[in-house]
Amino acid sequence: MFPLKYGRPLNFRRWLDEHAQQLKPPVGNQQIWQDSDFMVTVVGGPNERSDFHDDPVEELFYQFQGNAYLLLWERGRYERVDLREGDMFLLPPHTLHSPQRPEAGSRCLVVERQRPAGENDAFQWSCAACGTAVQRHEVTLRSIVADLPPLYESFYASPEHARRCPGCGEIHPGRDFQAWHRTLAKHFPALP
Repeated sequence: MFPLKYGRPLNFRRWLDEHAQQLKPPVGNQQIWQDSDFMVTVVGGPNERSDFHDDPVEELFYQFQGNAYLLLWERGRYERVDLREGDMFLLPPHTLHSPQRPEAGSRCLVVERQRPAGENDAFQWSCAACGTAVQRHEVTLRSIVADLPPLYESFYASPEHARRCPGCGEIHPGRDFQAWHRTLAKHFPALP
């Protein structure tokens, strides 16, 4: 048999069973292959997010179990894109998006290319009242699983004045994602 860098075909159901604990909070995701040209990740719900990802490459979402949605910030407004079980969605590069996975046990396969040299990802916390960026952190992303937790912890540990919206003065609630979503619903009631 030829030696293949990534091995023989992977039984996806078996892989899911073996990694079930990593697909629940607080981790929520696991990358399948660590050293390939593609970042192939399984993401589980529920999650607790109020940040937006600015990805320099396309992202393919395949919602294979349960439902989720992407909250987008585009052209000065928020928009919701539902991901129903069985849906696939290709997100263009540099579209600010916040994956929301309210259902326990939901699962999504996310496929992205490794970033070209010099291309950074950004994670942005925006004001739920007006959409203005409160904090934005750029990072050279190597591992979705390992690189993101320190970024989130840095934002959560930031003092209140560093989470104040420069546009309207609203304080981002940091770790309290439910408070952020309540403010969003109050100021943008058209979002389902």
